[in-house]
Amino acid sequence: MAYGNALAVLADPTRRKVFERLRSGPRPVNVLAAGLPVSRPAVSQHLKVLKQAGLVEERSEGVRRIYSLRREGLVELRAWLDSFWGDALEAFRLEAEESYSRSKRNK
Repeated sequence: MAYGNALAVLADPTRRKVFERLRSGPRPVNVLAAGLPVSRPAVSQHLKVLKQAGLVEERSEGVRRIYSLRREGLVELRAWLDSFWGDALEAFRLEAEESYSRSKRNK
């Protein structure tokens, strides 16, 4: 149930904002923290949680740590969300078939 962990981790609005900032590519902590209402050390803690959840990865570049999205970490969450789409489409298909059958009977 890794998707549950991803949902829990991304439930925090600041953490989610940090995560979203990585969409456009790898970033160091100071760039991720710019403009956020929390300190750079707080952003580092959020990144640590995201890393433990398998949603981001880090690499060293000299003395800096560069963070990037770990897309594999979202695979299970995406599959879970996609299952709702499949269920919705199936329900729509069944309703459309039933509606069509009713209209044919009423003619």
